[in-house]
Amino acid sequence: MQTKTFTSEEFKEGQILLFDKPLGWTSFQVVNKVRWLIRKSCGIKKIKVGHAGTLDPLASGLLIICTGKFTKRIEELQGQEKEYTGTFTLGGTTPSYDLETEIDETFETSHISEAAIHEATKNFLGEISQFPPVFSALKKDGKRLYEYARNGEDVEIPSRKVTISTFEITNIEMPNVDFRVTCSKGTYIRSLAHDFGKALNSGAHLSALRRTKIGTFNVVDSLDIASFEKLLP
Repeated sequence: MQTKTFTSEEFKEGQILLFDKPLGWTSFQVVNKVRWLIRKSCGIKKIKVGHAGTLDPLASGLLIICTGKFTKRIEELQGQEKEYTGTFTLGGTTPSYDLETEIDETFETSHISEAAIHEATKNFLGEISQFPPVFSALKKDGKRLYEYARNGEDVEIPSRKVTISTFEITNIEMPNVDFRVTCSKGTYIRSLAHDFGKALNSGAHLSALRRTKIGTFNVVDSLDIASFEKLLP
């Protein structure tokens, strides 16, 4: 974890900053806050700041932020394998595949055994086809998918190939199933939750999500905003 005070020159030359994004914040809100703090404390009028991979507002965990010349490394960092932990809730689906929207359909879960839950993970290992959620920031015809969704417009979303290297169940307390997943860039854990419910002849949505790793970077080495502020001149 970073403990030394930064200088304005270091920010311009480039820094990789690890943040533990809090629940309720968008990734852009964290970037904007960090940029504002750097400009204010260092007296810099303009500084490049960007993040290496969006986390939804309802997710917490590792957000990599690059400054200055290191913003050129964002694409490289985004391409690295990511690790997530979280919870699927069985028995109900939502339009957004998570808790951003209300449950729209309920399903039976009494037929689901712990063995079946563990067995179902095997369907998702390796390269799989996945449909991104319609409530996502992906663009189609210059418009964000969530804009179509919020306007009640139907939109055709092509599937994409993603790779899931690890998918393990860490705890089961029905209807909640805790998991750990390592996966490639572009994987939607919300879509995995939705498809996992289908694989169990039921329904499911994502009720908690935390990103714990990106490549060799680990959330245990990250800062919160208050800690970062103390490292500024």
